[in-house]
Amino acid sequence: MRSEEKLLNKSFSHIYVEDEARSYPLTREIIKRFENSKIVEISNYKEVFSRNNQNFSLQKVTPKLILAVKKDGFLYKGAKVCESFGNENFYYISSVINCVYDCEYCYLQGVYSSANIVIFVNIEDMFYEVEKELEKKSMYICISYDTDLLAIESITGLVKDWYNFCEKHKNLKIELRTKSANVVPFNDLKANPNFIVAWTLSPYEIAEKHESGTPGLEKRLESARKLVDSGWTVRICFDPVIYMENFKEVYGKMVDDTFEKIDSNRILDISIGTFRISKEYLKRMKKNRGPSKILYYPFHCENGVYTYEVEKKEMMMKYMKEKVLQYANEEKIFI
Repeated sequence: MRSEEKLLNKSFSHIYVEDEARSYPLTREIIKRFENSKIVEISNYKEVFSRNNQNFSLQKVTPKLILAVKKDGFLYKGAKVCESFGNENFYYISSVINCVYDCEYCYLQGVYSSANIVIFVNIEDMFYEVEKELEKKSMYICISYDTDLLAIESITGLVKDWYNFCEKHKNLKIELRTKSANVVPFNDLKANPNFIVAWTLSPYEIAEKHESGTPGLEKRLESARKLVDSGWTVRICFDPVIYMENFKEVYGKMVDDTFEKIDSNRILDISIGTFRISKEYLKRMKKNRGPSKILYYPFHCENGVYTYEVEKKEMMMKYMKEKVLQYANEEKIFI
C-alpha cells in the first residue's frame, strides 16, 4: 500500500444522507451495501457537494457517497457539442453526478467543485417527468453522461431500472454510455433494440496513462462483443480522439483492433469526435487537475469552445474517418 493511501479513508468511508432521502428504498439498499461506512445526516446535499475550497483531485482518490433527492431539472436538452445520432427530441438526464473513474480529460471536473458522487434516490420522480413528455412525443435520452452508470450498477441498480422503464415505453430510446467491462447486469435481460449500450474506446496508451481506474481497450472490446453476440444494440464511440505522438499509428491500431474483434455489420453505428470543451470548463479543469499534457495543449478557441487548431483537427478527423471506412459503411459513421 502506498504511504499516502494509509493516511486517507477508503472510498465511500462516509455516506452523507439528506433528511428527505432517508425514506427512499434505494437509500436503504445502498446503505446496506456499505455497512462499515459512517452515515452522516445532512439537510441538503449541496452543504457537502457545493461547499467552497474543496480539493477535487484528493476527493478523486477517496470519494464519498451523497444520497439526495432531486427536486427539479430532471431533463436537459442535449448539448450542441454532443451527437444526437439523427434523433429528434434529444435529452440527457442525471440520476448520478460524478464518476468512479478518473479520466484526465473528463469534463465533470470542469462542471463541479467536488469529486464526491451524488446519487439521486428518487428515480421514480424522474420516470414520472419523462412519462409526461412521452405522452406528447418520442424521446432519445442519454442516461450516463454525468457518470458511468454501468460502472456503479452493483451500488445503484439504476441500469436495470432504466432498462425496465424503456421496456414499458416503445417511443423511448435510451443510450447508456460506458467504459465499464461489467456486462453481468445484462445476463438476465432480453435485448431491447431501443436500449443502446455505447462503449467509449481509447487506445491502450490513452487508457493506461490518462483514464485511471478504467478497463483497458481489450476488456471493453470483449464486453462489447459479448453484448453484440447476445443481440444487444451496441454503439462504438471513438470520442474524444486525443492528439498524441504517433497519432496515426496509435489510433489506427485501435480501429484495427476494434473491428477485428467486433463485426461492424452487427453494431448500430460509430461516432468520431476530437476533444472539445467549453472555455469555462477548461479553465476549471486545469485548476482542479493541475499539470496535464492533455489539458495544457495549446487549443484553439472558437465560439467559446476549445479544440485543436483547424488543420490538426481536420487531419485527425480525416484520418479516423478513412480508417473506420475500411471496416464500416459511411452511413454508420457520425462525426
